[in-house]
Amino acid sequence: MEFCNLKGKTILVTGASSGIGRQSAIKVSQQGAKLIVTGRDEKRTAETLKMLTGTNHLSFTADLLTEQEMDSLVAKLPALDGVVHCAGIVGPTPVKFIRKENIEKLLKINFEVPVLLTSKVLLMKKVADNASIVFLSTVATQMPYFGGALYNSSKSAIESYSKTVALELVKRGIRSNCLSPGLVNTPLIKKPVTDGQMEIVDESLGRYLKKYPMGIGEPEDVANAIVFFLSDESRWISGTNLTMGGVLQ
Repeated sequence: MEFCNLKGKTILVTGASSGIGRQSAIKVSQQGAKLIVTGRDEKRTAETLKMLTGTNHLSFTADLLTEQEMDSLVAKLPALDGVVHCAGIVGPTPVKFIRKENIEKLLKINFEVPVLLTSKVLLMKKVADNASIVFLSTVATQMPYFGGALYNSSKSAIESYSKTVALELVKRGIRSNCLSPGLVNTPLIKKPVTDGQMEIVDESLGRYLKKYPMGIGEPEDVANAIVFFLSDESRWISGTNLTMGGVLQ
């Protein structure tokens, strides 16, 4: 029997236009699942769709910050055996420069979106019994860094939320788990951040790399763990948070 076989399962992946979301969708499709991928960028999400193994996958462009677009997406979804919440931003801001708009932006994308989407797919009975819901957090909730107050807070909230989801859905056999990767080689760690926030540049990574004796991760490393949590091999695991990266605290 093939380990982590996802054949016959239908999986929704948000934030699938790049980085961990894209690689997770690719990996999940390689394990035999039918994918529904969604992202804000129509072109990049369509590119992800072309990278998937197999047929009958679906792609929907949706800005999940807009509730109307989220509702439209949910209405189109078939019954799901898994949901992977990959959409999110970093947006580092030093404590003294935090303003209301920074709080609203980070919490809305990193916390409010996955919470509301989870609620809506459950309310509309789009999640099958014995399904798996996977949230992405970060090892940074355990290892604070300069400028990470809002990002870490939003992800800490997701970790707590995931545990409650696991508790409330256990009678249906639905599992809820978090992954907390360390530094992963995605566009987020190199892309300049605007709106008066700090820039994430290569030079600033030096002090963090010393904490990673196994090196920084690749999107596929996280995708492999996501595949496991979506598979029946993890049927006895719920309410957990997997720390990834071999990080030295």
